[in-house]
Amino acid sequence: MDGVSSRMQRRVTIRDVAARAGVSAGAVSLALNDRPGVSDATRRRIVEAARELGWSPNLAARSLAQGDRVHTVGMALTRGGAGLDQVQMALIGGIEQVLAERPCALLLHTVPDRDAEIALYRQWWQSGRVNGSVLVGVVADDPRLEPVHKLGMPAVAVSQPALSGPFPAVWTDDAAAIAEAARYLALLGHRRIAHVTGPAPLGRTLLRGDAFTATAAELPGVTARSLPTDLSAHAGARATRTLLTAADRPTAIVYDNDLMAVAAIAVAEELGLRVPQDVSLVAWDDSDLCRITRPQLSALSHDPFAVGEEVARCLLELIDEGRAPSRPAGTPVLVPRGSTGPAPS
Repeated sequence: MDGVSSRMQRRVTIRDVAARAGVSAGAVSLALNDRPGVSDATRRRIVEAARELGWSPNLAARSLAQGDRVHTVGMALTRGGAGLDQVQMALIGGIEQVLAERPCALLLHTVPDRDAEIALYRQWWQSGRVNGSVLVGVVADDPRLEPVHKLGMPAVAVSQPALSGPFPAVWTDDAAAIAEAARYLALLGHRRIAHVTGPAPLGRTLLRGDAFTATAAELPGVTARSLPTDLSAHAGARATRTLLTAADRPTAIVYDNDLMAVAAIAVAEELGLRVPQDVSLVAWDDSDLCRITRPQLSALSHDPFAVGEEVARCLLELIDEGRAPSRPAGTPVLVPRGSTGPAPS
């Protein structure tokens, strides 16, 4: 009886709704907050699952009952044609999971560019709409850091500490992960390895690229090449075509996201090359795309939902106590699948 009572009293979480609806926690967050990024059919399924489970944040009621301060966390995303990807959705879901444990809410906006984002933070802070913000997509010498710091607004950067300026950072050890991928491919016999990266100024691109180049230089007989892209499937396909039509084409390629790696499979087939017999492919972000494509993509897997949870904890600590240390949120792990194999002889 006590076990039944305990289960009945446990608060239903975003993860519970996601499991019932058969979707990601990020998709639940978008659907229940009436935001774009999920189809109408998926939204209906999520809403129905939430209704069946009795999910509700009920922030106002909990705030009155507990006498707690209500915090609002701001987060701005630069507008893109492809909309939110699975990693962003999971990150947002993790943030909201922690905020829902207290009388807190996430205010999510999209902006066209960095100038508009800075203006939005200024408006939010001066009007008292937010208690702090999350900074994503951090680049080297990020133009947002100084004006946000001058506002006095608490903020946490989703980036390596070296790029977060005066703000605490929450990060995954991407350098160690991509080094592991390069060593794994070399162990399989690959001597010509390429890295298809994101935009050159992006913080994670710089860190991954430096680690990839340094690791390749330490591996006997290995030569490495990198090509920057905008992370779109089209750009990934174009970069793959450039690499695979070169006289010294690589026998293994690491991509900075899943979309580009999936596009690469089609390009290899178009050029009459087999995956992995002629070229091995590794994707960053172990999403559903990596597992449903054929062959399944080897991937550097991490948990963006858990990163989001740590980001929210760090920011709430900063808001409540006036300071918070930077903290790691794990190291992506290489998951070998059908898209990698021994180097062609």
